[in-house]
Amino acid sequence: MKNYLRLLRPKHYVKNVLVLLPLFFSGRFFERTPLCVGLLGFAAFCLLSSLVYIVNDLRDAPADRLHPTKCRRPIASGAVGVPSALALAAALGAAVLLLGILAHFSAGSWLCMGVYLLVNLGYSFGLKNVPILDVALLVSGFLLRVLFGASVTGITISNWLYLTVVSISFYLALGKRRGELRRQSDTARPVLRYYNDAFLSRNMSSCLTLAVVFYSLWSVDEANAGTHLVWTVPLVLCLCLKYSLTVEGNSDGDPVEVIYGDKVLLVLIALFAAVTTALLYGV
Repeated sequence: MKNYLRLLRPKHYVKNVLVLLPLFFSGRFFERTPLCVGLLGFAAFCLLSSLVYIVNDLRDAPADRLHPTKCRRPIASGAVGVPSALALAAALGAAVLLLGILAHFSAGSWLCMGVYLLVNLGYSFGLKNVPILDVALLVSGFLLRVLFGASVTGITISNWLYLTVVSISFYLALGKRRGELRRQSDTARPVLRYYNDAFLSRNMSSCLTLAVVFYSLWSVDEANAGTHLVWTVPLVLCLCLKYSLTVEGNSDGDPVEVIYGDKVLLVLIALFAAVTTALLYGV
């Protein structure tokens, strides 16, 4: 059972919190109906992302067996057989469909999920070896989570928030590539031969700057009048600085590993969530 849980990669479900972002920032997070629908959407996207991870591991199993750490993945190590992995993937797909029917997902919601699945299949089957496109596809995964969350709850997201998500996602994706390049060289992932440290670092700085600017503009947007969200900007700056400091250290650049492995960063995230909740909901 432990190996099957590892195959699902529940640790990475933290990315799917983005599904709830539109609802949270709309000021309607504690309304029963949208919250229930949002949570069902979150659960569906978690199952869908696990399905994608299984397909990716099936595809990459031969290469993973030659990798110093990925060789321990359930399929690559033989702990989970291919037929069992395929059966689990089919069960996850069925569960996603069932949740979507129960929650009455809109056409837009199904479209977001379908595009997410197609993008990740394309990524797994070769597009991850195309420079720039590989990073753009990683970014699309974050953006589609937000768009799905907006669609499933019927909430319109701000253009500034959309640009913030895109910019910070590019920063995270480029940081992941830089971490891989520094720790694994260009032999572990073919696309790394097209990148160099200076290019990745320079564009990471640009994207992070844009993300902070876009977030600041969103916080003072007319739609947020009276929320005083502008006071969270210094906290966002501290978050970005701490994340950057951690990524610059002995890190592989994977956002999930960076967040889980840094207690100070976790405290800052919790503080940001608490302050933002207080400003939006007056608690």
